[in-house]
Amino acid sequence: MDLSGIVAAAKAPPPPPGASYVLDIDQDTFEAVLSLSARHPVVLELNSPRANAQSLSDALVDLANEAAGAYLLGRVDVDANPQIAAAFGIQAVPAVIGVVGGQLAPLWQGTKSKEEARAYIGQLLQAAAANGVVGRADPVSIAADAGPDPRFAAADAALAAGDFALAVAEFDKLLANTPNDPEAKAGRAQAALLARLGSIDPTAVLARAAEAPSDVAAQLAAADTELMGGAPDLAFARLVELIRNTTGAERESVRVRLLELFETVGPSDPSVLKARRALMSALF
Repeated sequence: MDLSGIVAAAKAPPPPPGASYVLDIDQDTFEAVLSLSARHPVVLELNSPRANAQSLSDALVDLANEAAGAYLLGRVDVDANPQIAAAFGIQAVPAVIGVVGGQLAPLWQGTKSKEEARAYIGQLLQAAAANGVVGRADPVSIAADAGPDPRFAAADAALAAGDFALAVAEFDKLLANTPNDPEAKAGRAQAALLARLGSIDPTAVLARAAEAPSDVAAQLAAADTELMGGAPDLAFARLVELIRNTTGAERESVRVRLLELFETVGPSDPSVLKARRALMSALF
């Protein structure tokens, strides 16, 4: 009996409540989704509203979300994206294809029961594991009404108790299993910021930074203070300027801190987008 699937499932972290690992893809996003197969398997469902195969589609969605990131399910409407069907030489739908490391693995054509589909996909995951493709997919979305994520219970409790160092350690545990988890990365960055700030005097920190513009530690502390004070633009500009004027290990430490502060604010915030452009200019 092959126990690899059971062992992998036992090691897999629990998914966030309401997490979805299903993505509708089109001609514009197709190549980007296929490139993800270098990190984790991708299962493609090529279907059409005319195929009368909704039960298969529903089963595939259930299986993908139950797998909690063991693979990503990409769904293609061949009526809207005939180029994709033509690229695969698909003559009839539904058709399901696996992709591992950029290599195609046709799974089946026509309808299958949920259990039959589970078996086929299980074989794909075993083949992926044999080829070292064992990463986990990030959730495509999380339902807004899903409630609190139990994975973060220990970190949230530490934050509530004011033990920010412990909260950092708890987030590090989560990130060891899911290093690309955006919520865990943001939570860790926020906890680390709070741990660094402690009981500092913001006025004294900013004064020290003004007196010592080349003191990296003083500038990092000042950026923390500005960010916590609601001035992310000032914090980011300070660190970008410091990157321009440092080299080697010092420069790298500032870059890493700046990226951590980006996580604290959020990747889509306008101040972060602006600072990322400035960072690229400073680095290159």
